[in-house]
Amino acid sequence: MESVFEPRRQVGALPFRRMPDGSFSIFLITSRESRRWVIPKGWPMKGRKPYEAAAREAYEEAGLVGHIGKRPLGFYFYDKRLKSRDSVLCQVKVFPLEVRKQLKDWPERGQREGQWFSPSDAADAVAEAGLSGIIRAACKREAAATG
Repeated sequence: MESVFEPRRQVGALPFRRMPDGSFSIFLITSRESRRWVIPKGWPMKGRKPYEAAAREAYEEAGLVGHIGKRPLGFYFYDKRLKSRDSVLCQVKVFPLEVRKQLKDWPERGQREGQWFSPSDAADAVAEAGLSGIIRAACKREAAATG
C-alpha cells in the first residue's frame, strides 16, 4: 500500500525563449480547475523518459514544441486537487524547454490560457514557492552562462 505521505511524482516543462536582447521569456498556462498560473505538467508516461513526458505535456497543454533538456532544473511540491475533492501531495520534476514553435492547434487548446512573462513576473505569478524559486534560479543561471 502506498504511504499517505509519499508524494506522487509528476514531470513538468519550464517553457522559455531567448529574446533578441539576450533576456528570457517564460510561458505559463492556467490550470483547468483553479485557473492559476502553472507550468505544463503531468504524470510520467509508460515507455517515455521523464523529460520526454514533460515535452509531451508542453505540447498537449500549451501547443509548445522545442528542445527539452535531459537534466531537471529541480523539483517542487504542490497539492493536486482530485476529482474526488481530496488532494494529494505531488513532487514535480521540472525540465527546461527551449520553445522553437508555438502551434496554432493542440489537444487542450480552449481549455487553458497561456501567456509569455518576464522571468520575475512569471516567478511572481505562480503560487508555488518552489516553482517560483526554480524560475528565478534558472534564469539567473542562463543569464550567467550567456553573459
